[in-house]
Amino acid sequence: MTIESKYVWMDGELIPFQDANVHILSHTLHYGLGAFEGIRSYRQHDGGGGVFKLDEHLKRLIDSAKMCRMKMPFDFDTLKQACLDTLRANEFEEAYIRPIVFLGHGAMGLGTRHNPVRVGIATWKWGAYLGDEGIRNGIRVGTSSYTRHHVNANLQRAKIIGHYVNSILARYEANDNGYDEAIMLDNNGYVAEGTGENLFVIKDGLVKTPQVVNILAGITRQTSLDILKHEGIEYVEMPFGRDAMYVADEVFMTGTAAEITPVRECDRLPIGDGKPGTITKLVQDIYSRGVRGEVPWMKQYITRY
Repeated sequence: MTIESKYVWMDGELIPFQDANVHILSHTLHYGLGAFEGIRSYRQHDGGGGVFKLDEHLKRLIDSAKMCRMKMPFDFDTLKQACLDTLRANEFEEAYIRPIVFLGHGAMGLGTRHNPVRVGIATWKWGAYLGDEGIRNGIRVGTSSYTRHHVNANLQRAKIIGHYVNSILARYEANDNGYDEAIMLDNNGYVAEGTGENLFVIKDGLVKTPQVVNILAGITRQTSLDILKHEGIEYVEMPFGRDAMYVADEVFMTGTAAEITPVRECDRLPIGDGKPGTITKLVQDIYSRGVRGEVPWMKQYITRY
């Protein structure tokens, strides 16, 4: 898939897509220090576009930059308006939005602190991250040989560019082994998350999901918890091993890119009857309708443009 659009927002202005370039000696390109977000806008059921949980994503972006000790050159309101302006300029009602904060060209070395902090926002059309077939019928996952970061090795609550090398290697391994996605364990052997998704396991009507300790506090994860609570479905945040997935009735993964994706097989063992389960389909349906303005209590999270 080739990503393209008409315009990219860079350092305070909209510029043509082809002009959105950075210097080869940009610090983040070499060392990985920077923050980013993945956000989606959806065509609303009554027309026009709407960004789902834009405020929450931008707050996390600002927090991530702070944890990286990067001084954000733009405030929240400016970033929010920039996202909307970029969508309008590209005439997108439904799109993926990628704000990124990175260190530009200047000094090199690990101790450098005075390079310019640059901010870009790109938008493009992006369908189902794990495939339309995966959304409908579920994906196959395999336990990775790569361990998720130790809680004290990195900033787990921050969405940091360099963190994703760990995820990329696990995803490559999973795909090479014939799986759609990887399940990553923490250093104690408990299930952590996917390479870019949080995880939910369902057994006898009880929904379990790992605690936010050494995983990203996913925004779609929280939306899923809100849906479960609204529907009166019991859930608990707790550690569990991969064997919980083997005997689960249902498993699903969540993420802004992945949305709500069912899991039908783990380590070549079928989940339940090998099809998306009742609770999974309920959460998936409410989420899909909610981000498009069809669920009244979820409308508060949509920014129209």
